[in-house]
Amino acid sequence: MGGDHGPSVTVPAVLDALRRHADLHIVLVGLSEPTRAALGRSSASFGSRLLLREVTQVVSMDERPQDALRKKKDSSMRVALDLVKSGEADACVSAGNTGALMATGRFVLKTIDGIDRPAIISRIRARHGYTHMLDLGANAQCSAQHLFQFAVMGAVVAGDMAGIAQPRIGILNIGEEETKGDGVVQEAARLLSASQLNYVGFVEGNDIFSGEADVVVTDGFTGNVALKAIEGLANMLVGAIKEQYTANPLRYLGAIASWPALRSLRREFDPRTYNGASMVGLNGVVVKSHGSADVLSFGNAIGVGLAEAQKGVPTRIGQMLREQLAHVSEHISPLLPASEPHTTEVTHAAGGSC
Repeated sequence: MGGDHGPSVTVPAVLDALRRHADLHIVLVGLSEPTRAALGRSSASFGSRLLLREVTQVVSMDERPQDALRKKKDSSMRVALDLVKSGEADACVSAGNTGALMATGRFVLKTIDGIDRPAIISRIRARHGYTHMLDLGANAQCSAQHLFQFAVMGAVVAGDMAGIAQPRIGILNIGEEETKGDGVVQEAARLLSASQLNYVGFVEGNDIFSGEADVVVTDGFTGNVALKAIEGLANMLVGAIKEQYTANPLRYLGAIASWPALRSLRREFDPRTYNGASMVGLNGVVVKSHGSADVLSFGNAIGVGLAEAQKGVPTRIGQMLREQLAHVSEHISPLLPASEPHTTEVTHAAGGSC
């Protein structure tokens, strides 16, 4: 029910995903009337592979996370996450309110043992293929231990989802020199250096695209600002190119001549292809689609959820975290501080779309 378009986008994307993946089963969770209207007669052809779970509430895009958590227990978002908790579903995919999804996900699913806070991770197109970056907005302030946990989660996602054997991990900083940065990044670097992860050191903003790292770790404030700057620059460049090519008839002819290259670039850098940010660190797969997603975008987010469920990403994160903590504890004294106790309140979940 979430996002800018609701069932008019999510339902066609679901039907297309079912056609493409014969082993996929989907439970649509939403208000009865608009969901059934979007389905039409299509649901009959998929039989038990497509089910509808009717609810009576919807979390609005501008609703405060704490209100959604306390007052919307029969919302499409809450019920979808309940299905993951009960094992009736292997993943939840939503284009709804980011803050509410994070808060409700943490309350319903809890975090993996050893993980203090979930983080948002997504792929960013880079020179070598993709850079996986986290956190992209869930945690505005982070400790060194949080950044260490993010690095473990990023390594699992890059390794399992992108097939990178030893993902190169960098900490986003104001310079590559070891003396740069505040105490948080300095301590995080010390922890990662003592781990068995493939830590390559500090990286700068331009290294998000350079191919120097497969995983870039940062706090949610910096990560979200960087992400929005990247999106804004991409949109500005597309607009500028279009303006230049249509400035006069001669340039328009040049655009026609170079159309194959332009079409290839447009397809390669189409942000819809990379839609689907994972909320890693939860005891279950939760994927956040961009709120403005179209059918193609939301279908790609479904694909991310399917792949993470098949790979067992949450289980792999728990395993790797235990291994790395044990290794770091042997090489650093005093030992790492204990994880924060699990709570039912989320104070760092950022609102808005991701």
